[in-house]
Amino acid sequence: MNPRKKKHHHRPIHPSTRSAANGAPSGNSSGMSRFVKALGPGLITGASDDDPSGIGTYSQAGAQLGYHVGWTMLLTFPLMAAIQEISARVGRVTGHGIAGNVCRYYSVPLLNAVVTLLFIANTINIAADLGAMADAARLLIGGPALVYVVLFGVVSVVAQIFLDYERYVSVLKWLTLSLFAYVAALAFAKISWGDALLGVLLPRVSWNLDYFTTIVAIFGTTISPYLFFWQASQEAEDQRVDKTKRPLIEARYGARKEFSRIRADTVTGMAFSNIIALSIIVTAAATLNASGRTDIQTSAQAAEALRPIAGQFAEIIFALGIVGTGLLAIPVLAGATAYAVGEGRRWPVGLARKPKEAVAFYGVLALSAAIGIALNFTSINPISALYWSAVINGVLAVPVMVLLMFMVRRKDVMGHFVVGGPLHWLGWLATAAMSLSVLAMGATFFL
Repeated sequence: MNPRKKKHHHRPIHPSTRSAANGAPSGNSSGMSRFVKALGPGLITGASDDDPSGIGTYSQAGAQLGYHVGWTMLLTFPLMAAIQEISARVGRVTGHGIAGNVCRYYSVPLLNAVVTLLFIANTINIAADLGAMADAARLLIGGPALVYVVLFGVVSVVAQIFLDYERYVSVLKWLTLSLFAYVAALAFAKISWGDALLGVLLPRVSWNLDYFTTIVAIFGTTISPYLFFWQASQEAEDQRVDKTKRPLIEARYGARKEFSRIRADTVTGMAFSNIIALSIIVTAAATLNASGRTDIQTSAQAAEALRPIAGQFAEIIFALGIVGTGLLAIPVLAGATAYAVGEGRRWPVGLARKPKEAVAFYGVLALSAAIGIALNFTSINPISALYWSAVINGVLAVPVMVLLMFMVRRKDVMGHFVVGGPLHWLGWLATAAMSLSVLAMGATFFL
């Protein structure tokens, strides 16, 4: 029986804060246990940021530039945390995601441009991620890669459509554990911790196209547009699921507590994301760069290249992480696309809805994943697109971030909760940093 069809007559339970429903009464839970259970959209967003595309980008950056690129993780952490918290506030305050607010307060051409670009970027990203997951699975157990492409794509879509929302959120949380594979991979690399620390604390810039392309790729996979749309829509979704809550613009009571929860969730998720990313960079620097393997193009190639350097077990751990994080990222990419298109068209949206209640929403989700699967059967090689999909995301993020920053200063959108103070300026700093990295890449291209 489809769990979506069950009728619940008890008080709804927020999917990211339930405690007693999972076992022991909340009063007997430790503070840490309650904290982990309270994590939701921010943790999942941060973890999905380290998708196979990101793993490929970080591996290539470490292989090409060594430890000297570690500083990007220290720089991007406060910036990505700020822009993601701002995105989450939009969803919680207004009860709509980013596209839902664009369609209400901005022009139709602007909405169509943003949603179309997001659809294209996310679909390419899905294709690249599926290809990387398939190659990783082939490394682990053999067999034809295209079979794995279809299998992973179908499983991701079916789970989103037919799993109960609370159960699905729980599955995504558990999948975040797969990223610890990259912390484990550090144990198999002979790391110069002094050089690694200097790489984090002391930026070293090379004025050439390859260097700035890599920096834009890192920024693009760390601060990606689909993450903004996903977290804002998930905050709105969680508020809709919990019938005791309303958008803060309508019911201001408890706003401070909600903003504190969002900040803790977001900072934890982004810190987790950057620690994993730094682990991948350091592992690649200590193994691939140190041995002269600077030609890594994909995450699967990085896993395979580890075998003669760090041993077969390191290769297996790396490959398992690719599959695990892909199963987390594909639903987020497809879901972010469906939320953006659905909200922009004012359709019923939400993973908590039954399929028959949101046919168009689930149709867009399935279409994006289907095109991603199909691209792997064409002459286009989505595996080689991993790195460039991150560059594309970096370029596309700039106008989306500018739009978001203007949106959160509008009282007709945010009411009493317009974003100001340090968070506002950090958001603009993130936007400026992304813009400068793209401009630097363009300048070096024409010089």
